[in-house]
Amino acid sequence: MVAKTVPGDSYDFMNELHSTAHQRRMIAEINTAYAPSLILMDGVEAFVNGGPDRGKKVDSNVVLAATDRVAMDAVGAALLRMYGTTPEVGRGRVFELEQIARAVEIGLGAASAEEIEIVTGDRESAAYADQVREVLVQ
Repeated sequence: MVAKTVPGDSYDFMNELHSTAHQRRMIAEINTAYAPSLILMDGVEAFVNGGPDRGKKVDSNVVLAATDRVAMDAVGAALLRMYGTTPEVGRGRVFELEQIARAVEIGLGAASAEEIEIVTGDRESAAYADQVREVLVQ
């Protein structure tokens, strides 16, 4: 479930975020309020458009863990591209996407694909990671 309201309040914060032209920059900037030690992404299933709680769903069959939230976002964007995402997410280089570029600008994490190490536990996962790396560096 995606958090939309504060318990006891009906104001829809998700609508406010998604209706502004500054959405992607705001998502990056809200990350300055905290510094997680570990980031987990359940990508077993993913919405490649629509989102965050509806749209075209694909079976991407991946679970990711990272200590760098920009690296996590970049890998997530690469995965979306692999499965056919929206023109906004699919256009340009991954590190030129507005949310990722802003996160790099304010010092939240990896500044390039070359700074990201993808570690896997088996050959099949290593082959999948190679595909992700190819998309990251395009």
